[in-house]
Amino acid sequence: MKTRLGVVEFLNAKPLIAGLEVDPDVELMFDVPARLPALLESGGVEAALVPVIDLMRHGQDWQIVSDACIGCDGETLTVRVFSRVRPEKMVKLHVDGDSHTSVALARVIWREVHGRQLEIVPYTGNETVDECEAVLLIGDKVVTQTLIDYSIETDLGTEWKSMTSLPFVFAVWAAPGGADVSHLAEKLSAARDRGLLSAEMIAADFGPGMGWPVALAKRYLTSRLNFDLGPRQHQGMTKFFELARRHGLVSSATKATCT
Repeated sequence: MKTRLGVVEFLNAKPLIAGLEVDPDVELMFDVPARLPALLESGGVEAALVPVIDLMRHGQDWQIVSDACIGCDGETLTVRVFSRVRPEKMVKLHVDGDSHTSVALARVIWREVHGRQLEIVPYTGNETVDECEAVLLIGDKVVTQTLIDYSIETDLGTEWKSMTSLPFVFAVWAAPGGADVSHLAEKLSAARDRGLLSAEMIAADFGPGMGWPVALAKRYLTSRLNFDLGPRQHQGMTKFFELARRHGLVSSATKATCT
């Protein structure tokens, strides 16, 4: 049987699946980040690229599969809050329904940096500017959808780096706890390694069709994102988990390990 993998449908995941599209033993199932946890939980896939906040909320029921991830060590380009008021004055944040981790990250940053507990409401794209003082967008739409009425942009990767001096991890490959994933770990790490070697080619091949200028797509995949889940990335995940638990975004009883 083929191994079914749940994959983020954005450009940022393309380097993680290099070569898997033609692997006869793999079936890729694409969706937005927020829907992949349910796909894994239901057994629709054997492993999925899940938001780290969902990994934390599932505790020991899920395990990290490989040392491949989607992260950053500073600016992301594609996880941004667009606002018409200064960050320290924000009260309400309309959020992209495609995201789980980025919403939690925004909550943490505004509590830690600005001392504000934001009201979080869904963003449909049909709201008027008067209805939205700030909007969180993630993924390709940050590049393809211009919010010209918002004069202030806050990149959450930049804010996290400034606040903690640590990298941030948005998504990791996860599988049910107790499952034997050693063979899959090797396959996913090898795909990531191929993707890193061909990142510029991936940007040129896929970027335009997803709304990206080629030069920006190349910069995004080669110098903005991080795809290696190393020691400092684990430190960043652990710090995020601590802050998420402190601010009630993860149950204090949840026993998740990020190491």
